[in-house]
Amino acid sequence: MPEESKIILNDDQSLGTIQIAPRVLEIIAGYAASEVDGVSKMYGSFANSVGELLGRSGHRRGVKLTSDNDELSIDVDVFVEYGVSVPKVAAQIQKRIKQQVTLMTDLVVTEVNVHVKGIVAPQSEQQVDPDNLFGDDAEDDGGND
Repeated sequence: MPEESKIILNDDQSLGTIQIAPRVLEIIAGYAASEVDGVSKMYGSFANSVGELLGRSGHRRGVKLTSDNDELSIDVDVFVEYGVSVPKVAAQIQKRIKQQVTLMTDLVVTEVNVHVKGIVAPQSEQQVDPDNLFGDDAEDDGGND
């Protein structure tokens, strides 16, 4: 991994440098976003899904990080639950990500862009009657009259 992809955390380098990989910040942001009430799941690419199957963290899913000098911009793609206030949930995501990244790294987050990719409807519970698996009202005697 090239050196320029690392982000320097400490200004005082008398004891050495502290570097953090961008994927660590993506994991922090993804975890913070997924903890917000109203967020159903994070939106990710096919590569993210394959990575999860191979045992990699799913908290990077749907998070894109842009770092330019001292400015840190984070984009998150989410699915929200049906019935929630989208602007309120998005504002909570922005606040939570900024708070967690700043708390854990001392980096200044200049912007958090929330992209709502879809709404997830609640799943209805289906009751299956073990005596009537196919939902037939009439008894079928196998055609023997």
